[in-house]
Amino acid sequence: MSRKQQLLKRHRRNKRVTVLVVLAAIIALSVLVAWWLAPLLLTGAWVAHEAWFADHLFYAPSDDYQYSFPAYTPQPKVHLHGEQLRLDDGVMLADDAMLILAVRVKSTWLGRFLDPRIELSGGANPDVQTFERGVGGVRYLNLSGQAQALSAGVLRLRGRYCRVSGEPVLWALEHADYRRQRVMVIAPHADDAELAAFGLYSQADEAWIVTLTAGEIEAEHYQQMGMSMVDAARLKGRLRAWDSLTVPQWAGVAQERCVQLGYFCLQLAAMRDKPGQPVGSREADLSDTRLFRQFNSFVLPGDADGAPTWNNLLADLRETVLRARPDVIVLPHPTLDPHPDHLCAQQAVLEVLKSLDWQPTLLGYANHLHDNDRWPMGNSGEGVALPPAFDAGLPVQPVCLALSVEQQRDKAMALGMMHDLQPPAPFKRRLRRTLQRWLAGRSGSPYGENEFFRKAVRRHELFWRL
Repeated sequence: MSRKQQLLKRHRRNKRVTVLVVLAAIIALSVLVAWWLAPLLLTGAWVAHEAWFADHLFYAPSDDYQYSFPAYTPQPKVHLHGEQLRLDDGVMLADDAMLILAVRVKSTWLGRFLDPRIELSGGANPDVQTFERGVGGVRYLNLSGQAQALSAGVLRLRGRYCRVSGEPVLWALEHADYRRQRVMVIAPHADDAELAAFGLYSQADEAWIVTLTAGEIEAEHYQQMGMSMVDAARLKGRLRAWDSLTVPQWAGVAQERCVQLGYFCLQLAAMRDKPGQPVGSREADLSDTRLFRQFNSFVLPGDADGAPTWNNLLADLRETVLRARPDVIVLPHPTLDPHPDHLCAQQAVLEVLKSLDWQPTLLGYANHLHDNDRWPMGNSGEGVALPPAFDAGLPVQPVCLALSVEQQRDKAMALGMMHDLQPPAPFKRRLRRTLQRWLAGRSGSPYGENEFFRKAVRRHELFWRL
């Protein structure tokens, strides 16, 4: 069982216990006071849960985030005077440095019901970064793009529903401009490349997009059109395979540099465990990958028999990497992103790289998160603070790419072309969002209903150098 599954299991167990305690209290009150209290209190408890307690947060908001950065990372001295953040005299910052500021954030009582956020103002790039309701610990702000304002002494930090306190600590991390290199993005499913790295690959001198699976399962939306489960899964897989090859062209990536390997969703782990044994689709009644890779512009080793095996996957990846010879490979982060297909995608790439005569730079991304399903918190267009982390034993090297408003809109349109992000949300989720908008002050994304429009269309794309 993965760590994410363990956290979900514990979360659901705790929720069941809480529900039983609340039900017992409501029944006792209705018996002792009046019968009509039961439906009234049950309705109120359900509304409160949906508005304020429905987030999957697998840690206490009062926990300190714990990060360490590579040795010898510059730490310019910085001080907080009221809301104003000031560097020591004579300190100047490189405009392209990634700036990380550790501060202690404490929510007000309103911050237990409305999302606490810190507003960055005073420069040419005003920003907002949002944190957990009830936050009460050390958090890491992403000040990338604020170097000029900070150097000029005009950057201000204003807490909304929270207070910023303590002596801040600043790190200035420098990294290469990966846009000027040959970039390959590894996407376990269609849309993973766009969610994680559209801004990067759309600006790269040369970009390749390699999608591992057709993403054919969970095709209920297509079953509602009158199709069987098998037909719906095959249609969904064909559509997502097509998306993976065509949507990157919106960003200027040539079709011959987009590759769809056509393996089956949530089956990579089973393939890895028995490398020579074919593992068919869970829902599409297929054991041949070639249906989903027919639009590739060149032949791959797995096309010989179409067998969905780990050995074929490695051969396909190796052929593609050798053809592209990327300077940078962007792939799922091995510890932050818990999706099983994402973990296997990262493992497959590392296995292929062992046999190469050069080693590209590896940048990790996290489209899913172990500890907080809502991260990045806040709204579309806002900045991305560092995610929850509670082990400072291993230094990390984050990399930040800033996106203009125009680039964010292009990214949103790319996501909108992805068929898997188009179906409407279930009724319960729409009702929950309505209650959160009325009672918790949350707003949806102007770009689309799917939660990924809020999470992914931001002023920052965040990666980790592996």
